[in-house]
Amino acid sequence: MPLKLSLKPGEKFVLNGAVVQNGDRRCSLVLQNKASVLREKDIMQASDVNSPARHIYFPVMMMYLDEAGAEKYYDEFLTRMTEFMGVIANPAILAECVVISKAIMGREYYKALMGCRKLIEYEDERLGHVSTSLPEDGAAE
Repeated sequence: MPLKLSLKPGEKFVLNGAVVQNGDRRCSLVLQNKASVLREKDIMQASDVNSPARHIYFPVMMMYLDEAGAEKYYDEFLTRMTEFMGVIANPAILAECVVISKAIMGREYYKALMGCRKLIEYEDERLGHVSTSLPEDGAAE
């Protein structure tokens, strides 16, 4: 099923590991086959990894962007998810952690990544954290 990306002027995205930037006008791209695509708003820099949920998001993002090398990020994901689940009491968030873990086991990295956004939102609500990365304006297409 094709994926349609509507890009703002100058918007960046990662396509199969390559950083691509839109020109000076709005445009739409249609990807006809499976590809790893991550919009600029969903890309987290290592310097933005400053909370437990972000420590989960980052290795999942790396697994998605580098599926062939996913194993090298798995241990970090597992460690951080285990730590996170050890201190969370909210049943809905614990269930989301299980969904994320199952997605990782099924190599559904994008699904896991979007689940991680929920962990970040939960964490931000509890900590009153205002993030400069991953704004709440919705998930990537």
